[in-house]
This record gives sequence, structure tokens and C-alpha cells, in this order.
Amino acid sequence: MSSFESFERQTKLKFSTKLAYGIGELSGSLPSNILVFFFLFFLTDVVGLNPSLAGMIIMVGKIWDAINDPLIGWLSDRTRSRFGRRYPWMILGSIPLGLSCFLLWTIPPTNNQTLLIIYYTIIALIFYAAFTTVLLPYSALSAELTQDYDERTNLISFRSAFSIGGSIFSLVLAELIFSRVDNKQQQYLILGLFAGIIAIIAIFISVWGTYKRYHQVEQKPGNYHQASPSSLWQKIQVILTNFPFLCVMGIYLCSWLSVQTIAAILPYFVINCMKLSEEHFTRMAITVQGTALMMMILWNFLSHRLGKKAIYLMGIPFTIVAVIGLFFLQPGQVILMYVIAIMAGIGIATAYIVPWSMLPDVVDLDQLKTGERREGIFFALVVQLQKIGIALALFLVGKLLDSAGYIPGSTGQQPDTALWAIRMIIGPLPTLLLIISLVLAYFYPITRQVHQEILLQLYHKK
Repeated sequence: MSSFESFERQTKLKFSTKLAYGIGELSGSLPSNILVFFFLFFLTDVVGLNPSLAGMIIMVGKIWDAINDPLIGWLSDRTRSRFGRRYPWMILGSIPLGLSCFLLWTIPPTNNQTLLIIYYTIIALIFYAAFTTVLLPYSALSAELTQDYDERTNLISFRSAFSIGGSIFSLVLAELIFSRVDNKQQQYLILGLFAGIIAIIAIFISVWGTYKRYHQVEQKPGNYHQASPSSLWQKIQVILTNFPFLCVMGIYLCSWLSVQTIAAILPYFVINCMKLSEEHFTRMAITVQGTALMMMILWNFLSHRLGKKAIYLMGIPFTIVAVIGLFFLQPGQVILMYVIAIMAGIGIATAYIVPWSMLPDVVDLDQLKTGERREGIFFALVVQLQKIGIALALFLVGKLLDSAGYIPGSTGQQPDTALWAIRMIIGPLPTLLLIISLVLAYFYPITRQVHQEILLQLYHKK
């Protein structure tokens, strides 16, 4: 056995480290999932904002969030402290994240549309700044806790399990609150409070549980961090010439843009197109996420044998068939709706695992070429593009609903144009995006063998 292979075997991740890292995902999954599933609906049907204005608030917040990403990523890469590069940022943003999560679901005592827009825009800017400060350094940790090809898939599987679990928990929590609290304003206020408290606790558990492992990996041969005098923009230009990174960025953007667009329009579809109560929306979302959580085990197993790219190419077609099925679904076909939800969950599980487990491999390739370790800026660019895409998509969702004549608060009197717009948003649009992601995954070049060669070259550069 070579010294390189011996070192790799001695530095496998402990279960406790994987668990602690996964728990950290709750700091993002709970606040973001209730935002994706409920915020647009909350602003239009509870607060009483015009759909276009509600979509504009979300778009402004997301674009601001995206602007922060490269800056926080670049700064965290350059941070030098005895606590490491990522942990100071995570701790700094924890309290503002929890507090602003609660305030987003608070309704000011006014009906003035302008004042409501100002309030929610300001709180959204604070929330997304704190969200980036915590979640971007947290995401970059996945590339720093291990360099093993399959171990990264395991680590991301833990993170993804908590992401899905957090989503399911948020939906179950929402259904429990909605069923026991009659006042709609109080329903969302309580939901935001729980999400904010759990987010803060999850951050500190993750920092405590991964801190020792992080510093062990910092001492690994070949794990050097040269500082470059180049500017942030120069670094971005170099990174954008990395073809595997462009593939991962496109896969992540297309898969999550489609998934979150479906999540945002799903309550409108269930209530207005299927003529069902709000409970069916949460149950359907739980079915999707529950299926994805169970499938995570199978896809992780297959990834160790077939590779990351292969499982994505196998899984996403299930989701494509599902969203096409939603487009044609008619009122009364409730059982079929839940069958479609199961099919969607099968594919969505790979969207959770694959892009995030590919990205650290791309970072290793960049380190081999440049001598720098720049997880922060790589993760920032992927998340930035995704956030801008989602912001524009949700803005267009609100705009399309408004243009189609959607009536906020009405469950049985929507015009045919609004119902048609809802079906178009939930079916053809996600289908197109997912097909593009499959093409990009097909051309992604870093296999297990290629990555092992990258690590071997890095090891001999010590």
C-alpha cells in the first residue's frame, strides 16, 4: 500500500462529524423551505400585497443575496484566525439569521402597500445577508472536511438528508400549527419563530461537531493555501474558464431553479387547479420530500458503484415525467397526484446529492492548476447564479399570475387564464430546465479515476 493510500484510509470521516455537519443544514433548510413554500402565498393572500409587488420583494431580496455571495466567499477564503476560515462567519451571522427569519413573518399594523413593501424589503435584505454569512462558509466546509471522492458523496448525503428532513419537518410543523391556530397571521408568525430558533441552535451544533476534524485536515500533506494578490474579479475570471465548474454550475442552477419554481407555484396549483384544501398541499410536499429522503440511501449506494454523473442521469428523468404529469392532472385525480409526487421525489433526491458532491472535486482541480484553495468563491458563484435565477423566476411567477388575472385570496373564482398560467409554470418550464441539466451532466468530465489522479498529484506537491 502506498503512503498516499495509507493516509487516505487513516483520515476517513467519523459518523459524529458527518452528523454534526448535516445538522448545520437545518440553519438554512428550515428558513428557506418555509420561504419557498409559503412566502409568496403569505404576501399575496395573508398580507394582501399585489402579486407583482410580492414577486418584486422576493426578487430584490434574492438579488441582494446573490450580490453578497462572491464577497463573503472571497473574504472567508482570505480569513485567517485560530478558529479557521469559515467558523467566525457562521457564528457572526447566526443571531441575525434567526431574528430576521421571525420578522419576515410579522405583519406590520398597516394596510398601506408602500409601507408594507418597504418593511418586507428591509427585513429581506437583512435576512439574506445573514443567510449568506452563515450558509456559504458552511457549504464550503464540505470541501475542507475530506478530499475523498466517495466520502464527499457520503458527507453531502448527510447534509441532503437533513435538508430534506428539515423540509419535511417544516411542512409537518406548518400543518400542525395551521390545524391548531385559526388566525392566519399568528400561524405564520409562530412558524417563523420556530424556524429562527432552530436555525441558531443548528449552527452552533455544526461548529462544535466539525471543529476538530477541520483542523486535522488543515494539517494534511498537500493541503496548502497560497494567497494570491489578484482581485476578486480576476479570480472570478479564472474560475469561469474551468469547464467542469461551468457544468456543475449549470446542473445546480437548472435543477434547483425547476424544483423551487414548482415549490412556489404548488400551493396555487393544489388549491386553485385541483380544488383541494391547503392540507393537501403540505401533504403532497411531504410526500415528495419523504420519497427523496428514502431514495437518498439507494442513490448514495449506487453512486459508489456507478459514479455521481450516472445517478443524476438515471434519477432526473423521473422528475421530468412527474412534472409533465402535473400539467395534465385534473380535479378529482387525487390518488394520481400523490403517485406523481412519489415519482418526483425519486429524481429530486439526486438533485440534492450530485451538484454539491461534484463541486468539491472541481475545487481540487482548481487547486492543482493554481496552487490556491478557494472553496468560498467557488461555492459563492454557484449559489449566486442560482439565487439570481430563482429571484427572476419568482418575480416572473408573480408577474405571470398578475397578468393572467389571478385574484388573491380567491379559491374558487379564478379566471381560466390564471389557471392556465399556473399549469404552464408547474409543467413545461421545469421540464425544459431539467432537460438542460441532463445535457450538462452528460458532459461533466471528472470521474472517480480522474479525481484520484488529481489528489495524487496534489499529494506529491507537499
